Amino acid sequence: MKKSFVTLMLLAALLLTVSGCGTAPAVESGTPADEPQITAALPAPAESAEPAPVEPAAETGRADGERFEATIFIEGMEEPVVYEHVINRSAGFEMDYEVESLLRVTLTNGERFLSLWDDPENPENFFEVTRDTGNANLVADALSATLSNDYEVVSETLNLDGVGSCIRLDASEVKGGGWMPEQLQTVYIIPAGNGCLIATAHCSIEAAEGFGHRFACMMNTLRLLERGAEAPLSDEQALAAVKNYCLLSNPSLEEIINAGEYPVYWEITASDEQETVVLFRSYTGSETHYYIDRITGEARVTDFVPGITPEEVPSDETLNVRDYLD
Repeated sequence: MKKSFVTLMLLAALLLTVSGCGTAPAVESGTPADEPQITAALPAPAESAEPAPVEPAAETGRADGERFEATIFIEGMEEPVVYEHVINRSAGFEMDYEVESLLRVTLTNGERFLSLWDDPENPENFFEVTRDTGNANLVADALSATLSNDYEVVSETLNLDGVGSCIRLDASEVKGGGWMPEQLQTVYIIPAGNGCLIATAHCSIEAAEGFGHRFACMMNTLRLLERGAEAPLSDEQALAAVKNYCLLSNPSLEEIINAGEYPVYWEITASDEQETVVLFRSYTGSETHYYIDRITGEARVTDFVPGITPEEVPSDETLNVRDYLD
Protein backbone atom coordinates (compact mmCIF):
# COMPACT_ATOMS: atom_id res chain seq x y z
CA MET A 1 0.00 0.00 0.00
CA LYS A 2 1.25 3.44 -0.79
CA LYS A 3 1.39 5.94 2.02
CA SER A 4 1.51 9.69 2.01
CA PHE A 5 4.82 11.35 2.89
CA VAL A 6 3.31 12.62 6.17
CA THR A 7 2.20 9.12 7.17
CA LEU A 8 5.62 7.64 6.45
CA MET A 9 7.30 10.31 8.53
CA LEU A 10 4.94 9.70 11.44
CA LEU A 11 5.47 5.97 11.21
CA ALA A 12 9.23 6.42 11.17
CA ALA A 13 8.98 8.57 14.29
CA LEU A 14 6.79 5.96 15.94
CA LEU A 15 9.15 2.98 15.51
CA LEU A 16 10.20 1.90 18.97
CA THR A 17 13.94 1.96 19.11
CA VAL A 18 15.94 -0.53 21.10
CA SER A 19 19.17 1.42 21.29
CA GLY A 20 20.43 4.25 23.49
CA CYS A 21 18.82 3.17 26.77
CA GLY A 22 21.68 2.90 29.30
CA THR A 23 21.75 2.66 33.05
CA ALA A 24 23.73 4.30 35.86
CA PRO A 25 24.43 3.58 39.57
CA ALA A 26 21.51 3.29 41.97
CA VAL A 27 20.15 6.28 43.93
CA GLU A 28 16.82 7.22 45.51
CA SER A 29 14.07 8.63 43.30
CA GLY A 30 12.44 12.04 43.59
CA THR A 31 8.81 13.15 43.37
CA PRO A 32 6.59 12.37 40.35
CA ALA A 33 7.60 14.34 37.28
CA ASP A 34 5.40 16.23 34.85
CA GLU A 35 3.93 14.36 31.89
CA PRO A 36 6.73 13.55 29.45
CA GLN A 37 7.02 15.56 26.27
CA ILE A 38 9.34 13.94 23.70
CA THR A 39 9.53 14.75 20.01
CA ALA A 40 12.50 12.65 18.97
CA ALA A 41 12.49 10.63 15.77
CA LEU A 42 13.68 7.10 16.48
CA PRO A 43 16.18 5.11 14.42
CA ALA A 44 15.06 1.91 12.72
CA PRO A 45 15.70 -1.28 14.73
CA ALA A 46 18.37 -3.74 13.80
CA GLU A 47 17.02 -6.72 11.89
CA SER A 48 18.00 -10.32 12.55
CA ALA A 49 17.37 -13.85 11.36
CA GLU A 50 14.47 -16.07 12.39
CA PRO A 51 13.95 -15.69 16.18
CA ALA A 52 15.31 -18.57 18.25
CA PRO A 53 14.90 -19.50 21.92
CA VAL A 54 17.28 -17.64 24.23
CA GLU A 55 18.78 -19.02 27.41
CA PRO A 56 18.07 -16.91 30.50
CA ALA A 57 20.73 -14.21 30.84
CA ALA A 58 22.73 -13.57 33.97
CA GLU A 59 20.57 -11.75 36.49
CA THR A 60 21.25 -8.07 37.04
CA GLY A 61 21.58 -8.49 40.79
CA ARG A 62 19.01 -5.76 41.46
CA ALA A 63 16.21 -6.46 43.93
CA ASP A 64 12.56 -6.32 43.03
CA GLY A 65 11.42 -2.74 43.68
CA GLU A 66 14.95 -1.31 43.74
CA ARG A 67 15.10 2.24 42.32
CA PHE A 68 18.02 3.79 40.49
CA GLU A 69 18.87 6.54 38.04
CA ALA A 70 19.32 5.77 34.36
CA THR A 71 19.82 7.71 31.16
CA ILE A 72 17.98 7.49 27.86
CA PHE A 73 19.07 9.27 24.69
CA ILE A 74 16.72 11.44 22.65
CA GLU A 75 18.05 13.02 19.46
CA GLY A 76 21.54 12.37 20.80
CA MET A 77 20.77 14.20 24.05
CA GLU A 78 20.89 12.53 27.45
CA GLU A 79 17.74 12.53 29.57
CA PRO A 80 17.96 11.28 33.17
CA VAL A 81 15.12 9.04 34.37
CA VAL A 82 14.36 7.07 37.54
CA TYR A 83 13.81 3.37 36.99
CA GLU A 84 12.35 0.77 39.34
CA HIS A 85 13.44 -2.84 38.90
CA VAL A 86 10.84 -5.56 38.38
CA ILE A 87 11.34 -9.28 38.99
CA ASN A 88 8.55 -11.66 38.01
CA ARG A 89 9.78 -15.23 38.44
CA SER A 90 6.42 -16.87 37.74
CA ALA A 91 6.44 -15.34 34.24
CA GLY A 92 10.23 -15.63 33.96
CA PHE A 93 11.56 -12.12 33.37
CA GLU A 94 13.03 -9.01 34.95
CA MET A 95 13.03 -5.47 33.60
CA ASP A 96 12.98 -1.77 34.55
CA TYR A 97 10.28 0.88 34.23
CA GLU A 98 10.06 4.64 34.74
CA VAL A 99 8.56 4.90 38.19
CA GLU A 100 7.93 8.67 37.92
CA SER A 101 5.58 8.29 34.95
CA LEU A 102 4.18 4.74 35.21
CA LEU A 103 2.24 2.69 37.77
CA ARG A 104 3.14 -0.98 38.13
CA VAL A 105 0.29 -3.52 38.35
CA THR A 106 1.26 -7.17 38.86
CA LEU A 107 -0.94 -9.63 36.94
CA THR A 108 -1.43 -13.36 37.41
CA ASN A 109 0.76 -14.01 34.34
CA GLY A 110 2.92 -10.90 34.08
CA GLU A 111 3.09 -7.15 34.66
CA ARG A 112 1.28 -4.03 33.45
CA PHE A 113 2.58 -0.45 33.56
CA LEU A 114 -0.02 2.34 33.35
CA SER A 115 0.54 6.02 32.63
CA LEU A 116 0.10 8.04 35.82
CA TRP A 117 -1.88 10.60 33.80
CA ASP A 118 -4.46 8.13 32.47
CA ASP A 119 -7.66 6.83 33.98
CA PRO A 120 -6.54 3.43 35.36
CA GLU A 121 -9.95 1.97 34.48
CA ASN A 122 -9.62 3.10 30.86
CA PRO A 123 -5.92 3.75 30.09
CA GLU A 124 -4.71 4.97 26.71
CA ASN A 125 -0.97 4.58 27.30
CA PHE A 126 0.24 1.41 28.94
CA PHE A 127 2.78 -1.37 28.54
CA GLU A 128 2.13 -5.02 29.33
CA VAL A 129 4.35 -8.11 29.52
CA THR A 130 2.65 -11.51 29.87
CA ARG A 131 3.62 -15.13 29.45
CA ASP A 132 2.04 -17.47 26.88
CA THR A 133 2.49 -21.23 26.60
CA GLY A 134 2.39 -21.19 22.79
CA ASN A 135 5.19 -21.31 20.24
CA ALA A 136 6.47 -17.79 19.51
CA ASN A 137 5.95 -18.02 15.73
CA LEU A 138 2.44 -19.43 16.07
CA VAL A 139 1.52 -16.81 18.68
CA ALA A 140 2.86 -14.07 16.39
CA ASP A 141 0.77 -15.39 13.49
CA ALA A 142 -2.37 -15.45 15.65
CA LEU A 143 -1.80 -11.95 17.01
CA SER A 144 -1.05 -10.61 13.55
CA ALA A 145 -4.29 -12.09 12.22
CA THR A 146 -6.29 -10.47 15.03
CA LEU A 147 -4.63 -7.06 14.63
CA SER A 148 -5.16 -7.24 10.86
CA ASN A 149 -8.88 -6.82 11.42
CA ASP A 150 -8.26 -3.15 12.24
CA TYR A 151 -4.65 -2.37 11.26
CA GLU A 152 -2.13 -2.73 8.50
CA VAL A 153 0.35 -4.95 10.36
CA VAL A 154 4.09 -4.95 9.67
CA SER A 155 5.93 -8.01 10.99
CA GLU A 156 9.72 -8.06 11.38
CA THR A 157 12.48 -9.51 13.52
CA LEU A 158 14.91 -7.49 15.59
CA ASN A 159 17.48 -7.86 18.34
CA LEU A 160 17.03 -6.70 21.92
CA ASP A 161 20.01 -6.39 24.26
CA GLY A 162 18.72 -8.77 26.90
CA VAL A 163 16.79 -11.39 24.93
CA GLY A 164 18.32 -11.43 21.47
CA SER A 165 16.07 -12.02 18.46
CA CYS A 166 12.31 -11.52 18.73
CA ILE A 167 9.32 -10.84 16.48
CA ARG A 168 7.83 -7.36 16.40
CA LEU A 169 4.39 -6.50 15.06
CA ASP A 170 3.80 -2.84 14.27
CA ALA A 171 0.13 -1.81 14.15
CA SER A 172 0.22 1.92 13.47
CA GLU A 173 -1.87 2.33 10.32
CA VAL A 174 -5.62 1.96 9.86
CA LYS A 175 -6.54 -1.05 7.73
CA GLY A 176 -7.02 0.13 4.16
CA GLY A 177 -6.88 3.78 5.15
CA GLY A 178 -3.31 5.00 4.76
CA TRP A 179 -3.39 7.03 7.99
CA MET A 180 -2.68 6.53 11.70
CA PRO A 181 -5.48 5.50 14.08
CA GLU A 182 -6.22 7.07 17.44
CA GLN A 183 -4.71 4.08 19.25
CA LEU A 184 -1.46 2.38 18.20
CA GLN A 185 0.04 -0.94 19.21
CA THR A 186 3.49 -2.48 19.00
CA VAL A 187 3.81 -6.13 20.02
CA TYR A 188 7.01 -8.04 20.79
CA ILE A 189 6.92 -11.86 20.87
CA ILE A 190 9.97 -13.32 22.61
CA PRO A 191 10.79 -17.08 22.63
CA ALA A 192 11.17 -18.11 26.28
CA GLY A 193 11.61 -21.76 27.20
CA ASN A 194 8.41 -23.76 26.70
CA GLY A 195 6.45 -20.77 25.49
CA CYS A 196 7.01 -17.08 24.93
CA LEU A 197 6.66 -13.62 26.42
CA ILE A 198 4.30 -11.12 24.80
CA ALA A 199 5.15 -7.45 25.40
CA THR A 200 2.63 -4.94 24.06
CA ALA A 201 2.97 -1.15 23.95
CA HIS A 202 -0.35 0.71 23.74
CA CYS A 203 -0.13 4.41 22.85
CA SER A 204 -2.54 7.14 21.85
CA ILE A 205 -1.46 8.91 18.68
CA GLU A 206 -0.72 12.09 20.68
CA ALA A 207 1.63 10.27 23.08
CA ALA A 208 3.20 7.85 20.59
CA GLU A 209 6.56 9.60 20.32
CA GLY A 210 6.87 10.14 24.08
CA PHE A 211 5.56 6.93 25.61
CA GLY A 212 6.50 4.93 22.54
CA HIS A 213 10.17 5.83 23.02
CA ARG A 214 10.03 5.13 26.75
CA PHE A 215 8.37 1.76 26.24
CA ALA A 216 11.05 0.85 23.69
CA CYS A 217 13.77 1.68 26.23
CA MET A 218 12.00 -0.52 28.79
CA MET A 219 11.99 -3.38 26.28
CA ASN A 220 15.75 -3.07 26.04
CA THR A 221 16.05 -3.69 29.81
CA LEU A 222 14.08 -6.95 29.71
CA ARG A 223 15.96 -10.15 30.65
CA LEU A 224 14.73 -13.74 30.79
CA LEU A 225 14.89 -15.53 34.13
CA GLU A 226 14.63 -19.13 35.17
CA ARG A 227 11.02 -19.68 36.14
CA GLY A 228 10.29 -21.12 39.55
CA ALA A 229 8.58 -20.67 42.85
CA GLU A 230 8.81 -17.40 44.70
CA ALA A 231 11.43 -17.12 47.44
CA PRO A 232 10.11 -18.25 50.86
CA LEU A 233 8.31 -15.58 52.83
CA SER A 234 10.24 -14.07 55.72
CA ASP A 235 8.62 -13.43 59.11
CA GLU A 236 8.73 -9.71 58.38
CA GLN A 237 6.97 -10.13 55.03
CA ALA A 238 4.28 -12.36 56.55
CA LEU A 239 3.67 -9.91 59.39
CA ALA A 240 3.44 -6.91 57.05
CA ALA A 241 1.16 -8.75 54.63
CA VAL A 242 -1.29 -9.79 57.36
CA LYS A 243 -1.36 -6.25 58.70
CA ASN A 244 -2.11 -4.93 55.19
CA TYR A 245 -4.86 -7.51 54.82
CA CYS A 246 -6.51 -6.58 58.13
CA LEU A 247 -6.40 -2.86 57.38
CA LEU A 248 -7.91 -3.38 53.93
CA SER A 249 -10.60 -5.69 55.29
CA ASN A 250 -11.64 -3.18 57.97
CA PRO A 251 -11.25 0.45 56.75
CA SER A 252 -12.10 1.83 60.22
CA LEU A 253 -9.32 -0.15 61.90
CA GLU A 254 -6.61 2.43 61.29
CA GLU A 255 -8.76 5.15 62.89
CA ILE A 256 -9.33 2.92 65.93
CA ILE A 257 -5.58 2.28 66.21
CA ASN A 258 -4.79 6.00 65.97
CA ALA A 259 -7.36 6.80 68.69
CA GLY A 260 -5.38 4.56 71.05
CA GLU A 261 -8.37 3.60 73.23
CA TYR A 262 -8.09 -0.16 72.64
CA PRO A 263 -5.01 -2.34 72.26
CA VAL A 264 -4.47 -3.57 68.70
CA TYR A 265 -1.33 -5.33 67.54
CA TRP A 266 0.24 -7.96 65.27
CA GLU A 267 3.10 -10.28 66.22
CA ILE A 268 4.88 -13.48 65.21
CA THR A 269 3.99 -16.25 67.67
CA ALA A 270 5.73 -19.22 66.00
CA SER A 271 8.18 -19.72 63.17
CA ASP A 272 10.01 -22.59 61.45
CA GLU A 273 11.32 -23.36 57.97
CA GLN A 274 7.92 -24.34 56.58
CA GLU A 275 5.50 -22.08 58.40
CA THR A 276 5.16 -18.82 60.26
CA VAL A 277 2.27 -17.83 62.51
CA VAL A 278 1.01 -14.26 62.79
CA LEU A 279 -1.31 -13.21 65.62
CA PHE A 280 -3.71 -10.32 65.17
CA ARG A 281 -5.10 -9.01 68.46
CA SER A 282 -8.26 -7.03 67.64
CA TYR A 283 -9.67 -4.04 69.54
CA THR A 284 -12.58 -6.35 70.48
CA GLY A 285 -10.21 -8.61 72.42
CA SER A 286 -10.45 -11.49 69.95
CA GLU A 287 -7.29 -13.14 68.66
CA THR A 288 -6.89 -14.34 65.08
CA HIS A 289 -4.00 -16.61 64.15
CA TYR A 290 -2.73 -16.89 60.56
CA TYR A 291 -0.77 -20.09 59.90
CA ILE A 292 1.15 -19.20 56.74
CA ASP A 293 2.95 -21.53 54.35
CA ARG A 294 6.23 -19.77 53.56
CA ILE A 295 6.35 -21.05 49.98
CA THR A 296 2.77 -20.80 48.73
CA GLY A 297 1.63 -17.92 50.95
CA GLU A 298 -1.62 -19.77 51.71
CA ALA A 299 -2.91 -19.08 55.23
CA ARG A 300 -4.96 -21.26 57.57
CA VAL A 301 -6.94 -19.04 59.94
CA THR A 302 -8.23 -19.65 63.48
CA ASP A 303 -10.14 -17.47 65.94
CA PHE A 304 -9.88 -17.37 69.73
CA VAL A 305 -11.87 -15.21 72.16
CA PRO A 306 -10.46 -15.37 75.70
CA GLY A 307 -13.14 -16.33 78.22
CA ILE A 308 -15.57 -17.41 75.52
CA THR A 309 -13.94 -20.07 73.35
CA PRO A 310 -11.88 -22.72 75.16
CA GLU A 311 -9.36 -22.95 72.29
CA GLU A 312 -8.66 -21.77 68.76
CA VAL A 313 -11.55 -22.40 66.38
CA PRO A 314 -10.95 -22.92 62.62
CA SER A 315 -12.27 -20.03 60.55
CA ASP A 316 -13.90 -20.05 57.12
CA GLU A 317 -11.64 -17.11 56.25
CA THR A 318 -9.10 -17.87 53.50
CA LEU A 319 -6.35 -15.80 51.92
CA ASN A 320 -2.97 -15.89 50.27
CA VAL A 321 -0.76 -13.37 52.04
CA ARG A 322 1.39 -12.92 48.90
CA ASP A 323 -1.55 -10.93 47.53
CA TYR A 324 -1.00 -8.36 50.29
CA LEU A 325 2.75 -7.87 50.15
CA ASP A 326 3.90 -4.25 49.73
